[in-house]
Amino acid sequence: MSLRIYNTLSRALEEFSPLEPGHVRMYVCGMTVYDLCHLGHARSMIAFDVVQRWLRASGQKVTYVRNITDIDDKIIRRALENGETIRHLTDRMIDALHEDADALGIERPTHEPRATDYVPQMLDIISTLENKGLAYRAGNGDVNYAVRKFPGYGKLSGKSLDELHAGERVAVLDGKQDPLDFVLWKSAKPTEPDDAKWDGAYGMGRPGWHIECSAMSCALLGETFDIHAGGADLQFPHHENEIAQSEGATGKPLAMTWMHNGFINVDNEKMSKSLGNFFTIRDVLKEYDAETVRFFVVRAHYRSPLNYSDVHLDDARNALKRLYTALSLVPAQPLAEVNWNDPFAARFKAAMDEDFGTPEAVAVLFDLAGEVNRTKSPELAGLLSSLGGFLGLLQADPQGFLQAGASALDASAIEAHIAARAAAKAAKNWAEADRIRKELLEAGIVLKDSAAGTTWEAAQ
Repeated sequence: MSLRIYNTLSRALEEFSPLEPGHVRMYVCGMTVYDLCHLGHARSMIAFDVVQRWLRASGQKVTYVRNITDIDDKIIRRALENGETIRHLTDRMIDALHEDADALGIERPTHEPRATDYVPQMLDIISTLENKGLAYRAGNGDVNYAVRKFPGYGKLSGKSLDELHAGERVAVLDGKQDPLDFVLWKSAKPTEPDDAKWDGAYGMGRPGWHIECSAMSCALLGETFDIHAGGADLQFPHHENEIAQSEGATGKPLAMTWMHNGFINVDNEKMSKSLGNFFTIRDVLKEYDAETVRFFVVRAHYRSPLNYSDVHLDDARNALKRLYTALSLVPAQPLAEVNWNDPFAARFKAAMDEDFGTPEAVAVLFDLAGEVNRTKSPELAGLLSSLGGFLGLLQADPQGFLQAGASALDASAIEAHIAARAAAKAAKNWAEADRIRKELLEAGIVLKDSAAGTTWEAAQ
């Protein structure tokens, strides 16, 4: 089975084939670095980390670009509030981003461009758009994009210009010809610091937000590339505006496949600072280990909404413990490579090849863990570890992981408990026999009684 990906642009699952055979070029919109990364950032970073891992596991070379926005209104405002330079603030926040991403097992992208390093490329695109009649200079010194002059506007969001205009409540201000028009170049304000301004053909100013990604993706991946991705909140207007800019300038498709991860809620409400349910990655990592957080994200499909709560994180921790319990009881035989004809591996691959179906892939891991417990096979334990690795999971020392949260039982200890329970039953001490069964269950071990005796396996 070949890989199929849900394309937001076509609203359908499509068979994926890179423009250059064997080489996937992928761009993911990254963070605006004025503050610490939050749970929504973690969800997006993990989702597309899994995507690029699976593409590589499938034999593809991947050029993965995840940009950094290091200039915008929030960054300028925060730097002024802190009494520091923009560069000092953004450097600090980028370092913090890397620390959080590394903790979550997120592999570094091939390129991580900063917007401020690509201002000349942005100005070139703006000039091209102006020459084509798609951009105009406003009376206040800004340069705006003329949305109604781009015929394809709205194709990603699925909305017509009239629908978008009907929902637009902003009056025509600051020289805009239409409320839907958006800024490409912002004229500098006297109150803005010197490190927030660049000199160009349009005078002192700085780029608008949307033009950044058009310039960076084109410079690093070419005018047309394979996958453009980001959070669902970026679909409109950011990605819609990227298409208008890039395709308006080049006359070519910007990306062949568009991917968007779902929102994250907190206790079934939208995460928001105003609601007091806003959590940074560091907030969560104070309460839960990083692999549990990653597992919590991975076991939901990347396009589905994800609800964060302590109950869900506790459940994720307990579920992950069951997988590590299987690995702790059977020494894993390292695999040189995965045999994809193996029934478990084949099911895992089929799940991942269907739009990166991690919920089904995780279910395979639990089935495999049950078989490891039943057969005590080092080869199957090695397969469990290898398949988990494609999701960025199960690479820690099993005993260490389990001991960090609860005491782990080795095989001999479990057998000793089973023997003690058998003795209690023989003595008709049913309360003691039940206590031992309960103790093992709390440790993630299920006992199965039969005429042939008692066997055990990790709880599912």
